Amino acid sequence: MIVTVDGPAASGKGTLARRLAQRLGFAHLDTGRLYRAVGLAVLRAGNAPENKAEATYAAQNLDTAGLEDPAISGDRAANAASKVAAIPTVRAAVLEFQKEFAARPPGAVLDGRDTGTVVCPDADIKFFLTASAEERARRRDKELQARGEASIYARVLAEIKERDQRDTTRPVAPLRAAENAAVIDTTDMDADAVFAAAWDVIQARS
Repeated sequence: MIVTVDGPAASGKGTLARRLAQRLGFAHLDTGRLYRAVGLAVLRAGNAPENKAEATYAAQNLDTAGLEDPAISGDRAANAASKVAAIPTVRAAVLEFQKEFAARPPGAVLDGRDTGTVVCPDADIKFFLTASAEERARRRDKELQARGEASIYARVLAEIKERDQRDTTRPVAPLRAAENAAVIDTTDMDADAVFAAAWDVIQARS
């Protein structure tokens, strides 16, 4: 069984995907970390993220163990990710990695922005999580402050809206709900309520 969970930043997709994977006994993949991992690997090899050959090599040699590296969450990895993601051969390699991961028995849960539309269009169960930009900015602001990072709500909200615009209008794999996805608006829901709603869908469709 393959389960996909897509949605914009801070919609709760990562939390839900991890909980579903644990309950189902499946592997979980946060696809958003893949390009960060590629970018970081290129930098650590002493190369520029724009180096197509090195970036492609890193993408073709991705290892899930490296996705747990705390450095992937940093700005350095984020900046490199945006550059390597623009390389077609890198995108092709990352897509192949995701498809192979999803095919591993007994099943997998993938979360991201195009897992139900591009990566696994034939997934057994698809979710699309959403929430108001204001609520998602509040969550992200709270998360950053909890990590001891300086954060200003207004700035976070602006960044959320800019990313939404970029993700929904990009020509390649834009952010959108798959036609047969179960859409869950998490604006007024806590993590337990979101999980309960998703689990009901899984039970109904299994």
